Amino acid sequence: MMQRTREAESVAVVGAGISGLMCARSLLDRSLTVTVFEKSRGVGGRMATRRTENGLAFDHGAQYFTVRDEGFGRFVRSWQEDGLVEIWDGAIRVLRDVQLHECRTETKRLVGTPTMTAVCKRLAAGVDVRLRCEVASLQPVGKSWRLIDAEGDALGTFDAVIVSAPSTQAARLLRPVPKLAELAGRARMQPCWAVMAAFAPPLRTAFDGAFVEGSSLSWIARNSSKPSRPRSRDCWVLHGSPTWSEQHVEETAEDVKARLLKEIWRVTGLRPGSPEYAVAHRWRYAIPVKPLEQRSLFDPEAKLGACGDWCSGPRVEGAFLSGLSAAESLLRAAGPLSST
Repeated sequence: MMQRTREAESVAVVGAGISGLMCARSLLDRSLTVTVFEKSRGVGGRMATRRTENGLAFDHGAQYFTVRDEGFGRFVRSWQEDGLVEIWDGAIRVLRDVQLHECRTETKRLVGTPTMTAVCKRLAAGVDVRLRCEVASLQPVGKSWRLIDAEGDALGTFDAVIVSAPSTQAARLLRPVPKLAELAGRARMQPCWAVMAAFAPPLRTAFDGAFVEGSSLSWIARNSSKPSRPRSRDCWVLHGSPTWSEQHVEETAEDVKARLLKEIWRVTGLRPGSPEYAVAHRWRYAIPVKPLEQRSLFDPEAKLGACGDWCSGPRVEGAFLSGLSAAESLLRAAGPLSST
């Protein structure tokens, strides 16, 4: 039997996206006491699926993920065996000047099933996750950290903290350790406007997803073509390009919806129509412009660190590996295990 040589450390993880949850899961599996604080009403971050009351579903954040790292691949294979992940074999093309082109590289694209949040929900199982709980600042208290919410109330005191939040927000929380805050501040992130729209009759396209060039759109996808998604309506997700989204980040959702719906007719050459349902969602921090070279950040003396796709690459895999890296750094600082 393995146990720690001293009382298990208490750890706070800020953010319940895949990086934060993988970090928390790894620490909990090594007998540390872990609490995750998430300001939203659910886990997953940008691995998100919006459901409507009339049975529609839209993956409005991450569209799919790929596997390059063998360690990540082992987890993905286990998720596939458990029915949490399936291959999306939709036809993916490039749209340029209203013409379809083949993608330069073909890759295996995977999605969570029945929603993109499935993997994150599995990682969160058994973890103490506090939803609708926003951490506004960190206060050093001796060798520990006190978490403070937006109202100035204390959320608890912990031996160590890992911040899994977009780089701009992470930099603010990491201010008590300036070198960490400075590093996080280097990783600028761009926004992304997403429009979710359902059409009847279905759009007559020769593709299920397309990378769009020379447009305010960067990506369009038939969400209902993904495995385990409702097919009662032709559901599409439209992503504004990073540059366009940044230029229009403060526009109203209604204006953005109108602009991007107008653009889909232009880039596809289809006759304009009115969707049965349409809504826009702004991801203020979506795409790392220049991710850091470090897989995660950690100060072993302060027991403070950070992780996210802005550390190791703008992919689901990068976020996952960053969370694992942060956990490993903290475990090394927490000391060895001994057998009894």
